[in-house]
Amino acid sequence: MLVTERLTLRAFRKADAEDFAALHADPLAMRDYGVTFSRDHSDARLDRIIAAWRHDGYGRYAVFLGEHFAGYVGVMHRASPDHPLGAHDEIGWRLSSRFWGRGIATEAASAVLEHTSERLGQTRILAYTAQDNLASQAVMTRLGLIRMPDLDFAFPYPPYFDTWRGLVWRVPPHFGGME
Repeated sequence: MLVTERLTLRAFRKADAEDFAALHADPLAMRDYGVTFSRDHSDARLDRIIAAWRHDGYGRYAVFLGEHFAGYVGVMHRASPDHPLGAHDEIGWRLSSRFWGRGIATEAASAVLEHTSERLGQTRILAYTAQDNLASQAVMTRLGLIRMPDLDFAFPYPPYFDTWRGLVWRVPPHFGGME
């Protein structure tokens, strides 16, 4: 568990399935996909997150503001040989739209990076987002991540996109958190 000034972050549990599904049913939170996820799809993603914690010892954290589930933030290992970046660790976040604009993603991601980068080595952790996801790009900038345009990629991502294009950042050496 990680605790910041305002937030509590902990590993996901099966009991979080309702909150997780509600996040994936939020059309604003899911606008980067262009669709919301079904309950079955959300449950399958939750199962993968829980399995990642068991297998890797790290993963996505459930983020709480007080008693309220706000979303998730965390580092996941991407081992697929089909991914354009090959095997890597990726930090990502998704918040319910009702929690946007409060600095929660930046605060939570900073805590996760401070904790996780000590273990993994900062330069192994990447972040990527779509060209039009300016909010995530702003979080990456506030975190002090380094833009890596030479790593930008495109790959087919059905059924959501014919081709998804990712802009890439990396966690800098000696990650120091927010400015």
